Formats: sequence, C-alpha cells, structure tokens
Amino acid sequence: MTDTTPVRPTGGDALRFAFGTLTVLPVPLTRWDRQAARGGMLAAPLAGLVVGGCAAAAGLLFLLLGSGPLLAAVASVAVPAALTRGLHLDGLADVADGLGSGKPAEDALRVMKQSDIGPFGVIALLLTLLGQVAALTQAYAADRWHGAGAAVVAALAARCALTLACRPGVPPARPDGLGAAVAGTVPLPAALAVVALTAGAAVGMGALAGPQEALRCGLAVLLALAGSELMLRHCRRRLGGVTGDVFGALAETATTVALLASTLG
Repeated sequence: MTDTTPVRPTGGDALRFAFGTLTVLPVPLTRWDRQAARGGMLAAPLAGLVVGGCAAAAGLLFLLLGSGPLLAAVASVAVPAALTRGLHLDGLADVADGLGSGKPAEDALRVMKQSDIGPFGVIALLLTLLGQVAALTQAYAADRWHGAGAAVVAALAARCALTLACRPGVPPARPDGLGAAVAGTVPLPAALAVVALTAGAAVGMGALAGPQEALRCGLAVLLALAGSELMLRHCRRRLGGVTGDVFGALAETATTVALLASTLG
C-alpha cells in the first residue's frame, strides 16, 4: 500500500521557496504546496537580508568610486528592483490601478490582471521611487553607513510585512496564483515571532552605530509594518483579500515607509 502521508518540508525547501518566489536568484523551486509556502514565507526576511545587502553594497560601491549620495541612492533602489525583476513595483502599479478604478472587487481584479499600466499605476510608481531615492539620498549624505543600513533595514521590513500578511484571517482574492498559495499559511504566533526577530535584528544592526541609530532602525521596522498593514486592510476591504500584486504593493509600501523613517531625527 502506498504511503500518502505528506512529507514535511525541510529548511532547504523553505529557503528555496523564499528565494525562488521573492528573488530572481537561480534557486530552483522543489515544492509548491502550502507546507512549503509556510516555511518559505517565514524565511522571507532572509531573502530581504540578501536583497538589502546587495542594495547597500551597490550604494557603497558608488560612493567608493567617487559618486555623490544621489547616484548611490539610485543604485540602492535599482538593485532590489533588478533582483525581483520589478515584480513588486509591477504589483504596486497594478494595485494602484485596481483601487484607483473605483470599481467593484471583481472588476478591480480584472483591471489588475491587464498587462498595461494606467495613470494611477504610473503616479504610484513615480512617487514611490522618488520617495525612496530622496530618503536614501539624505541617508547617504548624512553618513554612508547610515545609508547602507537604511537600505538593509528597508528590505528586511518589506519581506517581514509579507510574512505578517500570510497570517490566518487574510483570505486570497483569487483561487489561484501566489496569493492563494501563501494566504493563511503562517500561524499568527510564528508571524509575530518573525516580526520580533526582524525588529531585533534591525536594532542590533543600528546599535553598531550607537543607541540613537538602534532606536531609529527599530522604529523604521515598526512604522513600515504599520504602513503595510494599512495597505493590507484597504486591499482586503476593496478586493476581498490578497493576490501576488497585493504582496508586491505591501513590500513597496513597507520599503518606502522604512526609508522615510530613516530620515527622522
């Protein structure tokens, strides 16, 4: 008799799911089921750590080569876009078009599936990218390590927001796609533990530059998660749940809020 008991995913399965779905790094997906999705979304901040580290390295390299803070900031914004193949930015634009259409949920979801970008999407992309570049420019101008740290913390917070959005009670808006695969897979206590670990990592990173920077990094994570939570609630109310595009919008929202928080005091 064939044993049909589901095989528990390993740590490798979780990391492959996280990196295979949230980055363009050549990590093959070996499992696409809800158990693997749970592990993958719990590991999402690790993917953010790698993306943020690459973004910070790009900014520091530009500064080392003699560029100003503006070009370093542009590099730090461009690298995450490249490492995600622009999917988070595309999701943000699609969600902006869907919500901006003012149509009922079914029609708004149809707008989001269209391949073109409407005026709301263009405006959302423009303002988001300008805000990210402006915040990082100010951070790099203050101190190169402050700018690099802001890039890493923002990427961490963005992926932590995705983990939190996968908690029970957040339904998928469609029966297929990434939203349906990961929605409700992460138990709330586990999601909150990831939030605590992410905030703790940010505080520890900031502590290398002093207590004020530690406080600023921890606050950046909390504000980023609060901003993404507001976006999530609005999407649930208007669209009925989450989709892959909504996850992209959540990531960009959290990134932007975290970077803006890095300019405080």
